[in-house]
Amino acid sequence: MKLSLLLGILASALFTHAEDLPFTQVPAEFAGQFSPGKSPLIFNDGSPVKTPADWARRRAEILAGWHTIMGAWPAVIEQPKIEVLETTKREGDVTQRKIRIEIAPGQTGLGYLLLPATTGKRPAVFVPYYDPETSAGLSEKPLRDFAWQLARRGFVTLCIGSPGGDARKPVLSTVAHCQPLSYLGYISANMYQALASLPEVDPARVGIVGHSYGGKWSLFGSCLWDKYACAVWSDPGIIFDETRGSINYQEPWYLGLDPALTRKPGLVTPDSPRTGAYKTLIEKGHDLQELEALMAPRPFLVSGGAEDPPKRWSVLNHSIAVNQLLGTSSRVAMTNREKHDPNEESNEQIYRFFEFWLKP
Repeated sequence: MKLSLLLGILASALFTHAEDLPFTQVPAEFAGQFSPGKSPLIFNDGSPVKTPADWARRRAEILAGWHTIMGAWPAVIEQPKIEVLETTKREGDVTQRKIRIEIAPGQTGLGYLLLPATTGKRPAVFVPYYDPETSAGLSEKPLRDFAWQLARRGFVTLCIGSPGGDARKPVLSTVAHCQPLSYLGYISANMYQALASLPEVDPARVGIVGHSYGGKWSLFGSCLWDKYACAVWSDPGIIFDETRGSINYQEPWYLGLDPALTRKPGLVTPDSPRTGAYKTLIEKGHDLQELEALMAPRPFLVSGGAEDPPKRWSVLNHSIAVNQLLGTSSRVAMTNREKHDPNEESNEQIYRFFEFWLKP
């Protein structure tokens, strides 16, 4: 085990207050820097947000504005149907249920529900990814088994895959009229409802985590649905950045869906222009710091890799400013690694984050 990881594990066991948490301190070189774009603390009419009451109105304004551009959600399902297809026991007395779950009106998906052997109301985490097997630790993809590892630590976990099975060709419910990435946020709202309805789960202690595509999914899911108590986004790209091929919010399977024009996949160029809601968001000066500020005062961790290096603190400073207005601190955290792929250290930081915020 790396010394840095061992020291991190030992140190994190000592934290009892949010102010003690590591990874919430802005490095000096990025202190006071703010990424460009609309400030979450400025109303659309140009007036400043000065009080928590102002923020409540501004928050509603941001949420309504993004939904208007991305398209409205169908009604959130109060208690999604869950059909248990198979039940098995796994090491550590974790009960694994293979399930078919109602993810949207008229639409189901396959997934796994992992239940630890502990008793009483437990914390829970929703883990979206391309496929549910990887998150459940049933594939050979390394270090992406968030649901399995969290279940071993006492969390109820739910994992599903892309609606329709192909992330680049998402299948939306016939009653949905929104961008695919917003639709993933809608599914996240329904999956919160599913977890909250379980007798084993404490509805006040439900989080969400995803990596890469799942990171974008968990970002939109937690920001657009405020019942998630906390969130971790693993290297999704927390700002629109058209120089990075993996920060591809412009694609039609994210925010670039346009019935009149299908762009050529890849970076934005004259031959492959912006389309759909993404085009509108850029033209109106919107960026993801607005959406991320909707988390306040709920805590979140950016598990940053190649797409979210330390310079992204200039993005996170917007959310920190909102938390300061609300009288809270140490709710915005970022860790960093060199590569996009998760590693043992970054994963341990994720699990410790959830243990701190969701376990009594």
